[in-house]
Amino acid sequence: MEKFLLDLLLCPETREKLSLAPPALVERLNAAIDSGTLKNRAGAPVKARMEAALLRADGKFAYPVADDIPNLILDEAIPVEPA
Repeated sequence: MEKFLLDLLLCPETREKLSLAPPALVERLNAAIDSGTLKNRAGAPVKARMEAALLRADGKFAYPVADDIPNLILDEAIPVEPA
């Protein structure tokens, strides 16, 4: 994802800055997707693996990125629990 785009993106709920999630977090989320245990904010199972994710500044939610396109729909945000 282009840096200039990252500089513009904000969480649609809180207006906090978003940053690229660390690769270890993306791997952990993808492992949970593979096992069928990852649910989004709305409680629906997340079925598609992520190539990347945008992490909200407070670290509570991640927004999936597919084909370099961030999904900033609130209900599809993924709650992030500490590792």
